[in-house]
Amino acid sequence: MSILARHFEDFNKRYPYATLEEQAGGTAVVSLPAVRLPPGWNKAAVDVKFVVPGGYPQAAPDCFWTEPALALAHGGAPQNTGQQATPGIPSEWLWFSWHPSTWQPNSDNLHTYLNVIRRRLGEAK
Repeated sequence: MSILARHFEDFNKRYPYATLEEQAGGTAVVSLPAVRLPPGWNKAAVDVKFVVPGGYPQAAPDCFWTEPALALAHGGAPQNTGQQATPGIPSEWLWFSWHPSTWQPNSDNLHTYLNVIRRRLGEAK
């Protein structure tokens, strides 16, 4: 069993509705439905996807996507977002250019990256 498969098995225990879809080129897409959002957004929850790079865990996941209709509560676009075509991600989904500030391949995992996403979504800006 690959390290990604083991990490996803552990991740899936806490997030049973998460899915992992392998892509051509050795990447994979993790999908999480209904990630809760704090006040400041136009929704209470949003579906999220992120790409696991082929070199994981030495290479960290980088950037994430949400359903396209996500906006700030006042209707504006969130900072550091746009459109970014990526295999396995619907082209209309909202791309967040958001990166982990540190990544330790011997201890960080899919939970770590989800925490990066949650911190960004916790800042409705």
